[in-house]
Amino acid sequence: MENDVGHEIAEALGILLRRTTRAELHKRLTEGMGEAVDEVTYPVLSALARTGPRSAAELAPDAGVDRSGVTRRASRLEAAGLIRREVDPTDRRAHLLVLTEEGEAAVTELRARLAAHIMRSLSAWPPGEAASFARQLRRFTAEGPFA
Repeated sequence: MENDVGHEIAEALGILLRRTTRAELHKRLTEGMGEAVDEVTYPVLSALARTGPRSAAELAPDAGVDRSGVTRRASRLEAAGLIRREVDPTDRRAHLLVLTEEGEAAVTELRARLAAHIMRSLSAWPPGEAASFARQLRRFTAEGPFA
């Protein structure tokens, strides 16, 4: 029985963690956000919002792409005014990627879209089930295999 639950959770996580699943979600969320914000740049913008100012190399693991991928995507976001590069105060040779006010506004919009998308998908669930799922998912991420 317990092993079956583990397999069921592992299968569901496999679907959630697939790159294609994330890319399709990011494509839906970024629709109409402007040329620079799309399923390719979304992970960099989102990761930067979660982590705060970082170098491309430091941001790469959180964005799920390598340093050069972060750099290319950051260049698009910078050209659109959503991020800027600042000299790293701890290493004058390095630069940090920093969200601009416009970038913060874009992230706020994207997070609102994601929350609304999630709530629409849960609208048919019985009352209280979505809140219980949210609590359990938070606990799983805090105490489970990804902690």
